[in-house]
Amino acid sequence: MLKQLALTSSVLLATLSIRPAIKVPKAEVPKYTADGSLIVPNYHEWIFLSSGIDMSYATPKDPDHHMFNNVFVNPAAYHSFLTTGHWPEGTMLMLENRAAESPVSINKRGHTQSAEVMGNELHVFDHGKWLFYDQDAGSPTAKVIDAASATSCFSCHEAHAAVDTTFVQFYPTLYSVAKDKNTFSASYLKDEAAHAAKSSEPPSK
Repeated sequence: MLKQLALTSSVLLATLSIRPAIKVPKAEVPKYTADGSLIVPNYHEWIFLSSGIDMSYATPKDPDHHMFNNVFVNPAAYHSFLTTGHWPEGTMLMLENRAAESPVSINKRGHTQSAEVMGNELHVFDHGKWLFYDQDAGSPTAKVIDAASATSCFSCHEAHAAVDTTFVQFYPTLYSVAKDKNTFSASYLKDEAAHAAKSSEPPSK
């Protein structure tokens, strides 16, 4: 009897620890115009994930100008990720591009971000697939990027993104979540293993 109670308690605790993904509410799901353009929401009310400067996935070279890339995600998707380590249907990630400026006001060193947004890109998980959208500065909508004309964009995310074709490896607050929940993609783990092996090689003479 005691063994049965212990087993029942263990199963109950395990069940309670596996929480389902948080459903993205109707107010946050992607919305479109009649021609299929994505209506860009007020993403500044979303969760801020990270900011990078002069990031590039190509061979490093000195940029012509400096840029900040800020990443935001809709709140329900963020909280669902904290629960499961995966992105739910209805996830929208915004990459906001701003110019790096200096000097500005009393700042004499480093860079601040421009007041003007230079352009935005969205990564959206809707109807069971991930799509990319490009928003021109000031436009209320974003146009879908055709996979055939942006092969490098799609293939790079597919081959190197840490979780669900998204670059969670660059989001400090979510990296540890994915690590704890063991949701890293096989391709990302392969990349990390190759990087670790290369880093451990003795320097060439």
